[in-house]
Amino acid sequence: MSEANKKVALDFLAAMDVGDGEAMDRCLTRDAFTNTQGFAGVSGQRSREMMVATASAFKDIVPTGFRPEMKKVVAEGDTVVLEFEGNAVLSNGENYCNQYVFVFSFASGKIRKLNEYFCTDLADTLMLPLLAQTG
Repeated sequence: MSEANKKVALDFLAAMDVGDGEAMDRCLTRDAFTNTQGFAGVSGQRSREMMVATASAFKDIVPTGFRPEMKKVVAEGDTVVLEFEGNAVLSNGENYCNQYVFVFSFASGKIRKLNEYFCTDLADTLMLPLLAQTG
């Protein structure tokens, strides 16, 4: 199960990278949600629908993709952890280089919960204004 879950987590990241909301959605349970840890504007819990909508918006605001450089992938039971660095250029020409740890919890071979850890201050400063423009 761990190897299959690892593949789904990596497929999810690949979908996020290119802003493919449909591909991301195929990785999620119907009741999936994410928690972005921290205290910034991007922090908090989001529903599956919001996860997919945000990923779809990434296609326009992160035209280069996040270009994740994988540092570590750990899978055990129903948990997969991805540690990676992104090296993106945003639609306004700004560099967006952040470090991430995603902790996925699985149910029936799909992602049920995602805990995201990254510099939320950087995301608030550079990405949140672009996301707000997309509606």
